[in-house]
Amino acid sequence: MSFAEHPPASVEMLAAFSDAWNRHDLPALMSFMHADCVFETAAGPLACGTRHEGHAAVAAAFESAWKNFPDAQWRNGRHFVAGDRGVSEWTFTGTAADGTRSESDGVDLFTFKEGKILVKNVFRKNRPALPAA
Repeated sequence: MSFAEHPPASVEMLAAFSDAWNRHDLPALMSFMHADCVFETAAGPLACGTRHEGHAAVAAAFESAWKNFPDAQWRNGRHFVAGDRGVSEWTFTGTAADGTRSESDGVDLFTFKEGKILVKNVFRKNRPALPAA
């Protein structure tokens, strides 16, 4: 496959991916994901958190973030790309259904394939919920 068919991942791509998260735009998010994509969450029963594989499973997991925190935002994004790997740093903010708030720093570690995100692996600080505003 040529470069023209699959331009490499870039900082601009990760910034656009982050913007789609903040718009809660699932179709846009999934347009960045490789057909064989994997999403590893910050929490779950496995050493990697919870592992979601394939477009349908990853889309459902992404969408659950907005169900759990309808006002979810990933602020202060900083993005880096080096070959087939990348990093996004951010501060997550959101309000749960019970009114408690979350604010914590985190990173996404990415592996790219054919110009798309193959693996999104999330790490977030474990901070207690903040009281309702």
